[in-house]
Amino acid sequence: MVLRNFTALLFFLMPFCMMSAATSQDIDKVALTISGNIEAAAPAEFSIRALEALPRTTIVTATPWHDGKVTFEGVLLSDLMAQVGGKGTRAEFFALNDYRAVIPVADFKASKPILAYKVNGDYISIRKKGPLFVIYPYDQYPEMKTEIFYSRSVWQVRSIVIE
Repeated sequence: MVLRNFTALLFFLMPFCMMSAATSQDIDKVALTISGNIEAAAPAEFSIRALEALPRTTIVTATPWHDGKVTFEGVLLSDLMAQVGGKGTRAEFFALNDYRAVIPVADFKASKPILAYKVNGDYISIRKKGPLFVIYPYDQYPEMKTEIFYSRSVWQVRSIVIE
């Protein structure tokens, strides 16, 4: 009887153990492709680990998609554009579900949004709007609490095209 309960417990816990292992392996897979008007001839590809190697920025803010204030960690979009030599006036963001939004490149310096890969210290899973999520510092700039800026907060970002 005890052995049967132990076996049942193992089968119950196995998916959770596998999810943890998959998350650690996923940070080395390509999560983001940047193309268009960039210095490189080929699209630039980044894993989560490569994004973590860039200067990190933290934004603590409330969003319409979370309860209370949340701590986001990621890379400033202005730093990411500098990294790839992005030259353009607009950036089109594409999500895993084919949602797309255009963000003026001027926002990157003026509003300081980040491409977040962590929320409250944990990598953002696809189920929780990850692995990459555009976040603006809404609490720092209350004038950004509008549909225009909310529509630019693309989650499940997979690629960016600089125009």
